[in-house]
Amino acid sequence: MDQQQLTGKEEIYVFSPEGAELVLGPNDSNMPYLELLLGTEIKVRGTSVISERGNMLFSLFMRNLEKLALSRGALGESEIYMEWQMLTEPDAKREEGQLSICAAGKSIYPKSNEQKRMFRALQSSDVVLASGPAGTGKTFLSVIWALSQVLSGRKGKLLLTRPVVEAGESLGFLPGDLSQKLNPYLRPLYDAMEYVLSPQQVRKLEDNGTIEVAPLAYMRGRSVNNAVMILDEAQNATRAQTMMFLTRLGGNCQAIVTGDPSQTDLGNRNSSGLEDAIRTLGGIDGVSVIRFTHSDAVRSRIVRDIVRAYSNRSGDAE
Repeated sequence: MDQQQLTGKEEIYVFSPEGAELVLGPNDSNMPYLELLLGTEIKVRGTSVISERGNMLFSLFMRNLEKLALSRGALGESEIYMEWQMLTEPDAKREEGQLSICAAGKSIYPKSNEQKRMFRALQSSDVVLASGPAGTGKTFLSVIWALSQVLSGRKGKLLLTRPVVEAGESLGFLPGDLSQKLNPYLRPLYDAMEYVLSPQQVRKLEDNGTIEVAPLAYMRGRSVNNAVMILDEAQNATRAQTMMFLTRLGGNCQAIVTGDPSQTDLGNRNSSGLEDAIRTLGGIDGVSVIRFTHSDAVRSRIVRDIVRAYSNRSGDAE
């Protein structure tokens, strides 16, 4: 049972033994970040944390973090920040209900309300279009969801693709065969897969055809069944390419399209297939549109602030 006590200007919060370790981190590694958010020095004595300037927000914040940690496990910066956002930003309202994606024995929980919307969309929609800035979890959630479907036997294949438009270069610019050319290009997708699987397990799934990675151009003419298809970096796909990808959908198939319109490498920003698909398909039954903003950045606090700063300059000339 937690306890709070005011001693002069100080305020003390007493964690349970398990809660203290999960919230404060190994060797109290989360303490500097907690101090940064609260704007005050915090001391630790056993399972007690002491704020030099006691206030109602301190106790509530600690209590909420402990409740979260006891239900989900050890907390990192992104989980702590999202809980802080719930307390301090009126628009960051908490939704009821427990959502999670389970893959290879690991459970992934949403860290923002828009992520919760994406979780629900992934569970209910044939096509999910997710747009937003870096660090919001679009690619990560898509890949983990797809793996959960494949590893549980609900789908037979995970197909990952990206358009080959990056900083003015093409795959022909890179050395090696197609697999060697694609490996660094698709590295972010592998990073997400390797969060729940070892590199050896990923290679085994690739070898038996359960995981397939390919450039977007290689999708033309195919009909894909019993699979989850992910088109990542879709801001670099043209309208025609995006339509081609979405029309590959066969039986028991789901398509997920993700991208950040602000980072398109296409010569004409207005030609991006992602935004065109959102405008064109948003009202169709079975299609869900998720729009992340800088407030949903969960990679870290600094990434959120960077995205916010660039968003505030969106009207500036480049």
